[in-house]
Order: sequence, then structure tokens, then C-alpha cells
Amino acid sequence: MHMIQKEMVLNPHARGFHLVTDEILAFVPEIKAWTAGMLQVFIKHTSASLTINENADPTVRKDFESHFNEFVPEDAPYYQHTYEGSDDMPAHIKSSLLGSSVSIPISNGRPNLGTWQGIYLCEHRNYGGGRQLVVTAFGQ
Repeated sequence: MHMIQKEMVLNPHARGFHLVTDEILAFVPEIKAWTAGMLQVFIKHTSASLTINENADPTVRKDFESHFNEFVPEDAPYYQHTYEGSDDMPAHIKSSLLGSSVSIPISNGRPNLGTWQGIYLCEHRNYGGGRQLVVTAFGQ
């Protein structure tokens, strides 16, 4: 059994939903030699999140952003946490709804994702900056 754990920083992304599968996989080339295992990716932030979804049609990512902005609006009159800007509290809520980690089985040296699945960085701030990830993988 092999195990690796690395920390990486994603380049800053604009607010929205972004495919980062290839960036993450390039960071852990060790898994290419494994026949079976598990890949877990954790984001160390409270205003961005990770999820797995459609990797082919970019309009899906645009629709995610539009829907979440309607679902969790900025400047709600009941928000008390407002000193970091109008996008901050909604970013915390969106992050909790989507989650801070994803886990993916590794099969034959690749993440065993569905045909149309990819890992999204969900950037909920207007200026979120580089996002830190902890990537943990174990396998044989």
C-alpha cells in the first residue's frame, strides 16, 4: 500500500465554476502506477468549494453560477457577517452547501470518474486568490 499527501495552490480563478481535474491529476502522477486506490481532495478555504459534475459543456458551469447566485443572494437583509464585502457571507453558505472535499476511486492508474465528470473548483468570491488544496491518495 502506498500513500501520498501533498499541498498545492491553484492559480486564482474568477468567480464561478472551473474544471481543475487536469491540474490536480498533474500534481499526483504517482497514481498512474496504481491498480486500485482512493484520491481525496480537500480545499482549505471557507469561501470556495469543490464538487464533481459535467466536464464537457461549459454552459453547465455558467448555469451553476447563475443558479447559486439566485439561490444564495448577496446583500440579504438578515446577513450580519458583512464586513468583508457583499460576496463574503453568500460565499460561506455556498461553500457549506457544496462541500470542502471530493473523494474519487482510482482504477488502473486513473481516477474512476464517469464519462462526463470532472472536478470543479467553485470560486464564490469576486477576488478569491489562489486556493490551497490538500491532495491525499492511497493505493496499490
